[in-house]
Amino acid sequence: MRRGAPSAAGILGLAFLLAACGSGGGPGSAPGTASSAPVSVPAATSDAPTATASAPESSWTSYKTADGKFLFDHPQSWNVISETEQTGQGVFVKVVDENETLLASLRTNIAAGSECLDKLPYSPLDSVPLPALEQKGSVPRFVFETRTDVNHPDPAKVNVAAYGITSAPAPDGPTACPIFHFFTWPPSGAQFSGAYNPLAARPGLEMHVDTPQAYAETAEYRNIKKMITSLRPAT
Repeated sequence: MRRGAPSAAGILGLAFLLAACGSGGGPGSAPGTASSAPVSVPAATSDAPTATASAPESSWTSYKTADGKFLFDHPQSWNVISETEQTGQGVFVKVVDENETLLASLRTNIAAGSECLDKLPYSPLDSVPLPALEQKGSVPRFVFETRTDVNHPDPAKVNVAAYGITSAPAPDGPTACPIFHFFTWPPSGAQFSGAYNPLAARPGLEMHVDTPQAYAETAEYRNIKKMITSLRPAT
């Protein structure tokens, strides 16, 4: 699959992904406004099969984006930090856990499009269709996947693992384009994604969790997956 030349927003999305991989999602201490006033709506019930999260349903709450267009659910112990005013366009929020570790970011009004020059070996770890985000007959998917670049000069970025929503078709061979998770949404595109770095310390994870496959079995990943797959239009 070949797509057109990287847009500025596309490069920004890749920069976020690589930065997150380089730091393991590190403490999400960037300036912003933590949201402590969730909207009073019930958590969404997804038709897609998902693993049962460790947090009981009563400990989850819902967040509505500043533009009033999206809702998503998250554990009450996690914080949603809005940086929308700093970007000047679209929505930009970060979700961090109790240790201020960045788990995922949501952006809207991004320009989606990049050219695939070099395909890399990939491994799909998870995939769930998201019919609530369907646009013109196209249903995006939540995915957790890896890429391997043995020629990357930074050993920490030889293996990249990331999760998020994508409108791109599933790869049909042993290789795939570099990871750039975006999905089609008016007026251009949106992004709700994050990265996992097995080389970085993640407070609260067991010592044996040092591969994407092992991480996919953790309560943290199940909660992240439940949060991202709960994204839906607010109206």
